[in-house]
Amino acid sequence: MATGMFHFAGTEEYNTESHFLEACYLCRKPLGYNTDIFMYRGNTPFCSKECRQEQIEFDEAKEKSWNMSSRSIRKSDSNKNSTPTKTSRTGTVVVA
Repeated sequence: MATGMFHFAGTEEYNTESHFLEACYLCRKPLGYNTDIFMYRGNTPFCSKECRQEQIEFDEAKEKSWNMSSRSIRKSDSNKNSTPTKTSRTGTVVVA
């Protein structure tokens, strides 16, 4: 009787990528089968709340740094493209 499980001969050698729940993303500590796994941003596993919190703080700092640099780039670009504060008139002058 078929159990619904399929095995393809020769596929073991091509599957060299490890499963994403095998180790903590931050410290690489192996994750046990009967231990809690703390997830972050979808499929990123951590062995403890502390490892997960460290990654959250790192991501927040990186995002804040990126936002600050993005603002300074936009500000410098807008200063380059702004019109000078001096006003000048252009037009036709008629002399009689």
